[in-house]
Amino acid sequence: MTSATTMNAALPAEYRERLMRLAREVSFEAGSRLFEEGRHADRFWIVRTGTVALDLNVPGRRPAVIESVGHGELVGWSWHFPPYSWHLGAEAMSPVWAWEFDAEAVRAMCATDADFGRAIAVWVGQVVAQRLHASRIRLLDLYAPYGSGGLT
Repeated sequence: MTSATTMNAALPAEYRERLMRLAREVSFEAGSRLFEEGRHADRFWIVRTGTVALDLNVPGRRPAVIESVGHGELVGWSWHFPPYSWHLGAEAMSPVWAWEFDAEAVRAMCATDADFGRAIAVWVGQVVAQRLHASRIRLLDLYAPYGSGGLT
């Protein structure tokens, strides 16, 4: 993932400071599930150390990893868009230290300050767009006749 989607790159210092006032330090052991696809998205995380795999449920098989995120990256964007349910699952691939945020509290801050809310929305939108692009590249690598090279 590009650094443009990290919180430090995407948000001005003033907004980062406001957001960090809501942060709570948490840790996850390797193999711990952060959330499951389809469940209520009531929080999100910024990874401090470690790696989190984002995965998709595959009936009868182990979840398929579609993206890995690490230092400074956002884990979870479903909290920002109704109906606030996870579109994927997430698992700590190594010990993870992260900042955890209460989604309702952040949405309330966004509602009371339009400029802050817009900055958060643009940041989350950039993350979603980047992850969709990365998924497209992976699908081309898997299924296109000539990989992710140029399309003709």
